[in-house]
Amino acid sequence: MVVQLVFVHGIRTSATMWRAQVAAMHERGNPATAVDLPGHGSRMAEEFTLESAFETIDTAVRDAATHGPVLLVGHSMGGLLCIEYAGQEDPPPVAGFVAASCTSIPRGLGLHAYRAFARGLDSLPDRGMWFTRRMLDSTLPPETRADFGAGGYAFDTQHTAMRSLPVLDLLAALGRITVPLWFVNGQYDQLRVNERLFQRIAPHAELIVVPRTTHLVSAMRPRVFNAVLGLAIATIDSRQDQASQDP
Repeated sequence: MVVQLVFVHGIRTSATMWRAQVAAMHERGNPATAVDLPGHGSRMAEEFTLESAFETIDTAVRDAATHGPVLLVGHSMGGLLCIEYAGQEDPPPVAGFVAASCTSIPRGLGLHAYRAFARGLDSLPDRGMWFTRRMLDSTLPPETRADFGAGGYAFDTQHTAMRSLPVLDLLAALGRITVPLWFVNGQYDQLRVNERLFQRIAPHAELIVVPRTTHLVSAMRPRVFNAVLGLAIATIDSRQDQASQDP
């Protein structure tokens, strides 16, 4: 059966951030779905809750699993949610997991600093969009530059989402994940702060650090990220072949 991919975006952005990955996966023959979390993208008017976010992920994963083994891919907040989701005591039908830019526990000073930064941007004219556009123009290649904001920016939802994240028990969830797991971080990603801790909790995980790259690793280095997805797909395929040959 062909590996299916489910992509979960980060805070403020939407499913459009995965356009380069979805296109590349379809080109290689692997169906891919990128979801919009509540309060983001096509669902901007909805309220964000953890329950509705997990329901969104679960619906996409279980639908994809009817067609083949599922590779779950999450970025930033989406990655944190996917850690909690994949690490349930009753594991969902996930065959592999790529956790991008999310090796950080969303509590304490780091979270407070990010929330303060977000509030500062919101207080600027045009909610700081001039700064966001300038940052994207200076860091992202032309082929992905428009994707990050194409679905709109969830300015209001981001604060609700950030307030909800500290309840996640990520370390317990990580310890329960037994499927192939990859942590993918940009070299200069601020969310690498708990990278070593995450590796200790999930020693079977492979850490891939992309040089000269920031938090937006999938958009900044789309070809590298797509190669990681190819590795993950090959790993799942290999495990499928081995399982079919076992008596």
